[in-house]
Amino acid sequence: MRTLSILAGQIALSAALGTSVLAQPKEVVVATTGGTYDRALKEIWFEPFTKATGIGVATVVATDSEQRTRAQAMANAGKVTWDIINNVDIIAESAQNRSFSRDLTSFCKSFEARKDLAEKTCGPAGVKISFNATLMAFNTERFKDGPPGNWADFWNVSRFPGPRALPSFNDPWRVFAAALLADGVPADKLFPLDVDRALKKLDQIKPQVQLWWRTGDQSQQGFRNAEYVMGMIWGTRAAALKAEKQPVAVSYDGAFLLADTMQILRDGPNSTGAEALLKFYLDNPDVQAKLAERLNVTPPSLDAVAKMSDAARANIPNSPEAFKAIVKHDAAWIAANQARLLEAWNSWIQK
Repeated sequence: MRTLSILAGQIALSAALGTSVLAQPKEVVVATTGGTYDRALKEIWFEPFTKATGIGVATVVATDSEQRTRAQAMANAGKVTWDIINNVDIIAESAQNRSFSRDLTSFCKSFEARKDLAEKTCGPAGVKISFNATLMAFNTERFKDGPPGNWADFWNVSRFPGPRALPSFNDPWRVFAAALLADGVPADKLFPLDVDRALKKLDQIKPQVQLWWRTGDQSQQGFRNAEYVMGMIWGTRAAALKAEKQPVAVSYDGAFLLADTMQILRDGPNSTGAEALLKFYLDNPDVQAKLAERLNVTPPSLDAVAKMSDAARANIPNSPEAFKAIVKHDAAWIAANQARLLEAWNSWIQK
């Protein structure tokens, strides 16, 4: 009876997707980065999906860059053995990734009316399964009266004195964008980034930056050691500091959200199953909420946010107003201009 029930569920799912389940392979092959992330995906998303549909999910472990390299190599060889890879949205939007991944425009049409989903959750390049914020954090003990609220305040050293922190590694677009916001550029007019204007603004704050961090651990330790009282930091790291009872608060005004994006590879062995897996995720806010709590990230659905615990919601954007304050970045433009941005950054930081 259970076999018949699973088969009935598969046939119903296939009808919704317009395909025949009887013709598809048993498993969907998904590349993940392994470890805690892989375990969370299996337990919270993949196993319930298999129980509901009878379609198995197998994972292969590879770093973000390895996933991209392997996907390109398989496409070049004409022998694609994976169905889905997981890259950050900027990489997913790049010309290289788009060349070996399917255009999901048609698939996404059924989600266009979903008011609970963040803008462009489902798009041509893939499905955004979670968001991680880069934002401004500050020491609450240093700013008890009228705390800083945006990047203009970050640059206002007379009103908000004290050492600052900014990241310095191979992805400088957020620092450029913060400088432009501080210089009065409206959030919806940021892209394409005016790099020269951003660098002039950064000249003003450079003497106040005592920590140029390269890793999340550095940003946390710098706060613990009082190397800075205000800085740009990843939301997950700010949440970890809060969990330690450190005096830290954050602002989502001008925050940047990067999205983990699932992409379906062209000519994969089970594209139909891959679509079903992504549809299952988008259609189940409970699954999104559990995964977001486990990984300390933001789910794409506001309905999922509402299902999270109060403690978990305190660490992420948790209202339509908060999402409106977040910068809508142009992933395709950033991907196309990464080399130029990094060259400009390296030249400036070494002065």
